[in-house]
Amino acid sequence: MSGFVTKPEPVQVPGLVHLHTGKVRDLYRAGNGDLVMVASDRTSAFDWVLPNEIPDKGRILTRLSLWWFERIADIVPNHVISTELPAGAPADWAGRTLICRSLDMVPVECVARGYLTGSGLLEYDADRTVCGIALPEGLEDGSELPAPIYTPALKAEVGEHDENVSYEETARRIGAELAATLRQTTLAVYGRARDIARERGIILADTKFEFGLAGDELVIGDEVLTPDSSRFWPADEWKPGQVQPSYDKQIIRNWLSSPESGWDRTGELPPPELPEKVVDLTRARYIEAYERLTGTSWV
Repeated sequence: MSGFVTKPEPVQVPGLVHLHTGKVRDLYRAGNGDLVMVASDRTSAFDWVLPNEIPDKGRILTRLSLWWFERIADIVPNHVISTELPAGAPADWAGRTLICRSLDMVPVECVARGYLTGSGLLEYDADRTVCGIALPEGLEDGSELPAPIYTPALKAEVGEHDENVSYEETARRIGAELAATLRQTTLAVYGRARDIARERGIILADTKFEFGLAGDELVIGDEVLTPDSSRFWPADEWKPGQVQPSYDKQIIRNWLSSPESGWDRTGELPPPELPEKVVDLTRARYIEAYERLTGTSWV
């Protein structure tokens, strides 16, 4: 089983129509057709949206995405129109709300990998490939790949796993020209971000993007290059052959997997509430990632 431990009721705002409640974001449509995207403090692990929130998480993700959008604007335009609060919106939406263009979203999650880890490592250990792409012998957890690779996936609903597919399968589904543009753009954005992060002592191991079309124009949407959508590792602690320290919710995964949590991932019961220490440590990691990448204080 998976999904929400407790699914929140959407906030009702005059003039906005609630469209969707995701793992982290709530999506609304304004009267003029624009989308209003609100990043909550919800967090998820093992396909469950947990009962605890991580204070300030939604604002960190929003501010960091805006910072990255500026640095990749010459590669691909983004969907953001404004950061102003819609009329009648609750004060808590401040700093976590984006008014965005409504796009025809491409049903492909675009993943770039520069290092071997996660689900890619499992496939590599089995047959020396990642999403069907052959890789050399001798790689281990955390190894840098000879060159970044593009490994698309098909988007899943909340509580389900995204489905890794071959590049050829995406070309069959969406057309060869669009598939090629997605691959080229994904790798270009990853390369730019990897170099920027490296200058700040952080390894961008992998990341995922979502794109949409505004007419014939490809536009990047959702969040970009945050600890929720990317694996960031401190460069001075990187050591292939082991699980890398990470600027994300690995702290949560580790606790849920520990005897202390008392939770059985293979069972039918939802995960328990996180201890305050785990919440505090996770928040601190998100803030540290933001401050190291942007060079500015969170406060």
